[in-house]
Amino acid sequence: MRPLLALLIVFGLLSHLAIADGATDYLSFRTDDEANTTEIYRAASPSVVYVTNRALRRSLFSPNVQEIPRGSGSGFMWDKHGLIVTNFHVISGADRLIITLQDQSEWEATVVGLAPEKDLAVLKIDAPAEQLHPIPLGDSSLLEVGRKVLAIGNPFGLDTTLTTGVVSALGREIDSASNRKIRNVIQTDAAINPGNSGGPLLNSLGQLIGVNTAIYSPSGASAGIGFAIPVNTVRQVVPQLISYGRLYRPVIGVELASDRWARRYQITGVPIVRAIPGLPAAEAGMRGAWQNNRGEVVLGDVITAIDGRPVKNNDDYLTALEQKKPGEWIEVDTRRNREDERYRIRLAEPQ
Repeated sequence: MRPLLALLIVFGLLSHLAIADGATDYLSFRTDDEANTTEIYRAASPSVVYVTNRALRRSLFSPNVQEIPRGSGSGFMWDKHGLIVTNFHVISGADRLIITLQDQSEWEATVVGLAPEKDLAVLKIDAPAEQLHPIPLGDSSLLEVGRKVLAIGNPFGLDTTLTTGVVSALGREIDSASNRKIRNVIQTDAAINPGNSGGPLLNSLGQLIGVNTAIYSPSGASAGIGFAIPVNTVRQVVPQLISYGRLYRPVIGVELASDRWARRYQITGVPIVRAIPGLPAAEAGMRGAWQNNRGEVVLGDVITAIDGRPVKNNDDYLTALEQKKPGEWIEVDTRRNREDERYRIRLAEPQ
C-alpha cells in the first residue's frame, strides 16, 4: 500500500502544479483586443473625474441653509491648467460643484463657460499639474459604423467604470437643454447609464472622440442606445467657452420671431421682427415687421436661406451663423411681399 500511496501523492502534486501553471498561463495570456482595452483604461482613467452638483436649500422648519446633493456625473481633464469638460445638464442649477479625482481628492470647481445649446460646460479646479492628465483628442470625422469605442464614467456613482461597444450610427440629432438640436451625434451600444454623462468616449487609440451625453431608454437605464457629442464639435465649442464664457456667434443684427409664432401663421422661414439700426442687416436694407394704418402687422423680410442652405426655424438660423466668423460675408435669402430678395451681409461681432 505504501508504494501506491506514494504514487497517489506524487500524482496529486503533479496535478496541482499543472493546474497552477495553467492558471498562471491564463492570467498572463490576453488577446490583442483585451490588451488594447486594458491599456486604454489604464491610460485614460486618471483623466476621468466625478462631478458632484450640490444645491443650497432652506429648511421649512428652520432658518438654516443646508447643502444637499442635486446630482452627479462625469467629466474629463482638458489640459494641465485644471480645465474640466462635462455636460451642461450635469452642472445645471448647482450652487457648488465638487470634482473628485481618481486618487479620491476633492476640489471645488468654478464655472468657466456654459453652452446649453451644445450641452457642454467647462469648469476649473486648482489642482497640482502632476494630478492633471488631459486626454488626447481624436477626429470624429474619421469614425465609421462598427469601429470599437470605450466609455469611462461614473454610472450610479460607481467611479471609473469601463464599458465597451461599437459605433452604432453616425449623424444622429438630439435635443439640448435649450431645445436646440445637437447635430452629428455619435450613437453607440457601449453601456451608458445615469452618471456617465460628461465622460469621455474613446477610440482604440485612446483618443477622445466624443462626450457621452444621453441615453435612449424607457426605463432610464442603458438599453444599448447611447449618444455622444462628437469631439470635432467639442474642439470648436470649448475654446470659445474658455475665451468668452459662452458660444461666440457672429450676428447680422436682427430680432427674430419665435418658431411657435411662425408655425401659428404658417410662415415658411424665420420672420424678422426688427432690423437693429447700425448693424449689417439694417444697413443692407433688410426690414422687420411693421404696422400699417389699420393697425395690422405686416411682415417684412422672412429669412429662408443662408448661403444657399434652407432656414426653416431659429435653430437652422443659429446653426448657420455658428459656422462663421465675424467679418465674413454671407448671402441671406428672404421673402418680402411675395418677392424673393437676396442680401450680401458682412457678419458683425456679437453684441
